[in-house]
Amino acid sequence: MQYDVNTPQEYMEALDDDWRKEKLLAVRQWILKNGPELEEGIQYKMLCYGSGSHTLFQLNAQKSYVSLYVGNIEKIENAKNLLSGLNYGKGCIRIKKSVDLNTSGLDEFIKTTTEMWRAGNDTSC
Repeated sequence: MQYDVNTPQEYMEALDDDWRKEKLLAVRQWILKNGPELEEGIQYKMLCYGSGSHTLFQLNAQKSYVSLYVGNIEKIENAKNLLSGLNYGKGCIRIKKSVDLNTSGLDEFIKTTTEMWRAGNDTSC
């Protein structure tokens, strides 16, 4: 889904108050916790997190899942193990209603991705 908003605050206000918002806010907190230097903004009508001209993460509530975009997942160390049980493609992790975020490896995946970015590794497509 696309939200016609200009700021992260407007994005949050535009979300329906349902399970997608709950999961999106949890993932958002992990991004902000692991990358406090990342700037939060809006890009392509979704939340984005990056620095300067480089975007590290994009986050969006879709109709039936929450999507976390990460460039190229294969470039992230131990990604297959960390994302075990999650539905993902080359650069998108789809978080469905049935996913228990507390037992998923998504928090560790976000931490690893952020640490790799900080070290100057390329995580882009």
